[in-house]
Amino acid sequence: MEEMQLRATLKEYFGYDSFRPLQRKIIDAVFAGNDNLVIMPTGGGKSICYQLPALLLPEITLVISPLIALMKDQVDGLTANGVPAAFLNSSQHESEQQEIFNRIEKNELKLLYVAPESLQVIDRFLNDGKVSLIAIDEAHCISSWGHDFRPAYTQLGYLKNRFPTTPLIALTATADKATRKDICHQLNIPNALKHIASFDRKNLSLEVRQGIKRFEQIEDFIERRRKESGIIYCLSRKNTEEVAARLSARGYKAEAYHAGLGHMERIKIQEDFINDRSQIICATIAFGMGIDKSNIRWVIHYNMPKNLEGYYQEIGRAGRDGLASDTLLFHSYADVVQLQKFAANSKNEEVQLAKLERMKQYSEAFTCRRKILLNYFGEFKEDDCGNCDICRNPPMFFDGTLIAQKALSCIYRLKGQEPITLVIDVLRGSQNEAVLEKNYQQVKTYGAGKEISWRDWQQYIIQLINIGYIEIAFHKHNQLQLTPLAKTVLFEGAPVRLAKIPTEKEIKIQEETVSKRKDSSLFEKLRQLRLRIAQEEGIPAYLIFNDATLKEMEKERPMTDEDFMNINGVGRKKMQDYGYQFIKEIISYKKKKPAKKKKAKKGNTYKLTLELYNEGLSIEEISERRGLAPTTIFSHLAKLYDEGNPIDMKQFISKEDLEAVRKARIELGTPEALKPYFEHFQQAMDYGAIRVALAVLQKEEKV
Repeated sequence: MEEMQLRATLKEYFGYDSFRPLQRKIIDAVFAGNDNLVIMPTGGGKSICYQLPALLLPEITLVISPLIALMKDQVDGLTANGVPAAFLNSSQHESEQQEIFNRIEKNELKLLYVAPESLQVIDRFLNDGKVSLIAIDEAHCISSWGHDFRPAYTQLGYLKNRFPTTPLIALTATADKATRKDICHQLNIPNALKHIASFDRKNLSLEVRQGIKRFEQIEDFIERRRKESGIIYCLSRKNTEEVAARLSARGYKAEAYHAGLGHMERIKIQEDFINDRSQIICATIAFGMGIDKSNIRWVIHYNMPKNLEGYYQEIGRAGRDGLASDTLLFHSYADVVQLQKFAANSKNEEVQLAKLERMKQYSEAFTCRRKILLNYFGEFKEDDCGNCDICRNPPMFFDGTLIAQKALSCIYRLKGQEPITLVIDVLRGSQNEAVLEKNYQQVKTYGAGKEISWRDWQQYIIQLINIGYIEIAFHKHNQLQLTPLAKTVLFEGAPVRLAKIPTEKEIKIQEETVSKRKDSSLFEKLRQLRLRIAQEEGIPAYLIFNDATLKEMEKERPMTDEDFMNINGVGRKKMQDYGYQFIKEIISYKKKKPAKKKKAKKGNTYKLTLELYNEGLSIEEISERRGLAPTTIFSHLAKLYDEGNPIDMKQFISKEDLEAVRKARIELGTPEALKPYFEHFQQAMDYGAIRVALAVLQKEEKV
């Protein structure tokens, strides 16, 4: 496929001027007829790897997707970009499905999304040669080694036998080596080309905290992010409901989401979040895989996830637009115990326990967290990332030998029969029932560490576990027991270095420094405009433009059609549908608060259009002279006319068309966007004529 055609399609339908790393290589492999396995982090641009080829391939592209919400979200986004796409699943009425079958027969669809369970329904419509490409999304679901195994996916191996000459592309955000091998084996694509993108999501800030006073910490965290969307993942349904209720009581638009809710209720909660009607979702891991919302700015884990794959995929739902986003993980031994119980009932218990141990090590580490994550996925990084809590606030080490001796001695005197909570109570000289009932106030180390807070003792003991002096006997009610190495500290005087624990005040100052952001009034105005349009059209705001696109508009301040088209994320259809409103908002903002003067691009200003108009050239002649579309020239003249330049706009539109737009404006409620008029006239009146008519009518209102 020619470079020029690929880039033109990328810009026309997706609004991007260039491909991201690996995308072009994968697309070339698809056109070459190869099978492919794509491992690309959330937000890395996996979808374009099959959506763009689908537009240029002769027949339909079949996309297997695990969730209804995921299919709907993808199809809504494609439709907004002008791509003919549909989804098929069991929730649809027979008439809806028949309409899709008719579109397949007429070759009107380029992409069809199907759930694994619905494949047999469409089988009679398809044959080898009718399908140009098969894409398996969330491919890790096929493998029992994966973190989100779904039995329905195991039947997909037949697709390669059914369509032997059709290239197949399997895509997932997270898969370790064992899972990658299993995916290829089960899909019958042993010779698939493997494309593994970098897992380094530099825009994501990583932070881990102890699970103490979680709600208070969460409230403090989101207080400075009141205008931003986020997800809080919880281990239990009860926690999702409790956290959501407490946040709602504090004035946040928060909803609980879990598998215990009714189907329609889950759909409503999900759609409210996608459409910015709610700000926060408190969810079990059942939520998220179907969400393509690009402006999620933060993700919190109320409990520790069961493995690093799941954790990585869940935090990856933040910052899909590439802008800075925050993640926060709470962890505690109670979480570890609960997750071990879950693993004990599984078929691959040994694997799950090993992965849980890696997750625990990540949570308790005192080294760069991004290094740990990247190493886990086979990507080795030498330098610290600078964007995690450890890098931002490197621990200061001190001689912790005396603290270690007190802790180890206490565990020894309690005969290794008590969990961390009771060990700390004894060290601090607590007089609670658990201590007194067992007569532990008589133990020699009782009260030996009363000058150290409960929180700090917990942190120090965790460090001693990580270093290897203490182990947790999970099978014995989480008793703390000494390892052979502990003897070197207790009886041989071996020194112990511990990391200094930051105070709660230091943590709060650090959090304020990291999360402090300067609101931009233009960005806010563009965001509010996007929200209004989204509400009018009944689609999610990020499907109009994502936050990164709005940020670029804020920076570049495009005020002509061609400048607007140069913004990443702006394709031809979105320019036609929304460009007029956004340009008008930018111009309005500039009049109120002038931006720093920028040098105009050579031959690219609307003033050149005015000069050519004054020379007596026609629209067609100006268009040809400048190499711009006639609709762009109309937008220049409309702006010049609005600013008071002597331009006879009425010469460009008939009285009948002007009156038709005037009438439509009243009927439609005076919308500023061009798209409602375009649809009102059933595409009989072009965008240029509509723009001219609106310029005349708005000028009349000002006079």
